[in-house]
Amino acid sequence: MRKAIMFVSGVFAGVLVGGVAALLLAPESGESLRGKAREFAESLVEEGKKAASARRAELQQQLEDFKRGNAVDLDAPAEPIVLE
Repeated sequence: MRKAIMFVSGVFAGVLVGGVAALLLAPESGESLRGKAREFAESLVEEGKKAASARRAELQQQLEDFKRGNAVDLDAPAEPIVLE
């Protein structure tokens, strides 16, 4: 257990040091870099919301099928969700 905690601590410290180094050595201004980071984060959140919405719809359909007495195959792989 102690080894796992030390490993996670090391990874966290590495990410922190790497992030600071990237910001200090970036060829763009801080404002520009923050804007790009914000846009990237917003796009990730939007993609996550779309994926969650699609999965929710799929699960609701499976629930309705189950309530109607239709066979629901939970082991079948779900169709891949394509995000644009």
